[in-house]
Amino acid sequence: MLDLKTFKSALEQLEEERKIPKAKILEAIEQAMAAAYKKDYGKKGQIVRAKFDLETGKTDFYQVKIVVDETIAILDGEKHEGEYSVKDEGEERVHFNSEHHILLEDAKKIKKGAELNDEIIFPLEAKDDYGRIAAQTAKQVIIQKIREAERTSIIDEYGTKEGQIISGIVQKSERGNVYVDFNRATGILPAEEQIPGEYWTRGGRIRAYLYSVEDTPRGINLRLSRTHPKFIEKLFALEAPEIENGVVEIKSVAREAGARSKIAVYSSDEHIDAVGSCVGQKGTRVNTITSELSGEKIDIIPWSADPKVFVANSLSPAKVISIVMDEADHKATVEVGNDQLSLAIGKGGQNVRLAAKLTGWRIDIKGDGKEMASTDGEKVEVKEE
Repeated sequence: MLDLKTFKSALEQLEEERKIPKAKILEAIEQAMAAAYKKDYGKKGQIVRAKFDLETGKTDFYQVKIVVDETIAILDGEKHEGEYSVKDEGEERVHFNSEHHILLEDAKKIKKGAELNDEIIFPLEAKDDYGRIAAQTAKQVIIQKIREAERTSIIDEYGTKEGQIISGIVQKSERGNVYVDFNRATGILPAEEQIPGEYWTRGGRIRAYLYSVEDTPRGINLRLSRTHPKFIEKLFALEAPEIENGVVEIKSVAREAGARSKIAVYSSDEHIDAVGSCVGQKGTRVNTITSELSGEKIDIIPWSADPKVFVANSLSPAKVISIVMDEADHKATVEVGNDQLSLAIGKGGQNVRLAAKLTGWRIDIKGDGKEMASTDGEKVEVKEE
């Protein structure tokens, strides 16, 4: 016999801990009971429903019939049983089945005002031997329904967090991937989405950018990244209220995770210092983000609608002498002093490579009239003096 007190407590626990509404679980129970009843006692074509009383533990069973007439069903003396559709004189109709359908004139005798496609309900006989087999069937279906409800609940919860930073506990590291526990779901931080040099121990707290929520046969997977350019944007939004409220806008990001990033910022309010808002007093805001990113250096530059000014800014900390813009080839030829060459190019061409990625322009750098570096996509060709 069902212990109702324990059962109610279990429902409340599922609702509180797994965020599965009690109504959904009761619905799953009723569907399971109806399926078990129909399997043991039902007839072909029947629609069986169950109503479970949480207060008494009693289950009532009903048969449902759909109201039809000759415009909806083919009345052929049940020559064809079942509710499958057929084409009849260009219109789609179903074959009449007395276990599934009831004629409109008969329905009106039972329910005044009955209309086509209404449902007419008939109580079904309670079975004394409806016990162990039905209960086992119901249990299996209930478990399945609860899992489905939980999956839907997790997708609803984390689907709204897609594109945000979320925090969890490191569960394990396996084959380079880090698995993160979020209590109700597991996050995966693939090796390629990790900042080079970072090492995560089991039980440690980790923050990452949630870029995808996947519903797989094995469960809900949260795809995480710490190298995604959006991760750095969201970190700045957390640290700088001016970004969160839209006063300061991050126009573009160029990132080589773990090494260096450049972000271009802009404010339409002339009274707001966009760069200063991101740097923070004595560098507190940008230093906090640098620490989160394991020491990754961040250049914050002012964005400009003028491509020439924007390219010049993007090569910071190098100072530019002149720039010639080639609109046809979308290329900028930049001249810097010889003492600024190493700054403009950067170690291994990193500075000019990030500047090109940030601005979307190919950049050629010249010093003392000689071409010293040229970008093509993410490649940088550095020439010897």
